[in-house]
Amino acid sequence: MGGMKGLLRRKVVHQVTDAQPSLSQDIHKREISYLIKMGIRTICLILAVVVPLPWPYRLLFIAGAVFLPYIAVIGANERSKDVPPPTFQGPEANQSEIPMHRREIGS
Repeated sequence: MGGMKGLLRRKVVHQVTDAQPSLSQDIHKREISYLIKMGIRTICLILAVVVPLPWPYRLLFIAGAVFLPYIAVIGANERSKDVPPPTFQGPEANQSEIPMHRREIGS
């Protein structure tokens, strides 16, 4: 019977690869993606205005300069599927707060 209890008390071991990326890592990844897209938009804008190109190419670069900000913002606001949405934890979940019934100083 001792063997049975040992099986029931076995701890779950989590691998590092099972861990989800942190929220700050996800935000950093989205910031980098946004900056790359906006850099491409800047290049499109420069090519459309400064470089003498035939109109079909110029229109293509203008379209990139117009639509890339929209695509960049949508991508920057989209949370990764691996990162859980933030949950609201009320004051009762805060471990550092003194409970309401213990706020007075006893004598």
